[in-house]
Amino acid sequence: MSGINKVILVGHLGKDPEVRHLDGGVTVASFPLATSETYNKDGKRVEQTEWHNIVLWRGLAEVASKYLQKGKLVYIEGKLRTRSFEDKEKVKKYVTEIVAENFTMLGRKSDFEQSPTTPAHQNTESKIEDEFTIGPSDESGDLPF
Repeated sequence: MSGINKVILVGHLGKDPEVRHLDGGVTVASFPLATSETYNKDGKRVEQTEWHNIVLWRGLAEVASKYLQKGKLVYIEGKLRTRSFEDKEKVKKYVTEIVAENFTMLGRKSDFEQSPTTPAHQNTESKIEDEFTIGPSDESGDLPF
C-alpha cells in the first residue's frame, strides 16, 4: 500500500503571488500563506500563526496570479514536498513547500471583483461567485466562469 501525502490549509496570503515563466512556457507562482489558531494559556487568549510556502504550477499558477492578492482568504489542497539546493556559499539548504493541486477563493464576492487597481488586460465583465474551486481539470486554460 502506498502512503498518503495530502495537505489542506485555509489561510490568508502573506503577499501577492510571485510569478515566474520557466523554459518551455511553464508558469509557476509562489506565495506565503498564514494560518492562525487561538488557544487559552493561563487564562489568556493566545494566537499562534504558522507560515507555509505555497507553489502552484501551469494553469493554476496563471489563475492565482490574476485573482489572488495579499490578505485574501483561500482554501488550498496539495502535497507536502521538500527539496534541497545549494546557497551561494555552497551550503546545502532544505525547503518544505505545499504544491497546490487546487484552491478555492473564500470570502465575499466583492473581495474578488475587478477594482480600479486591476490591470487593464483582465476582463471586467467576469464575475466570481461567493467561492469557486480551481483544480487540475481546469489547467486547459478554460476558466470555470
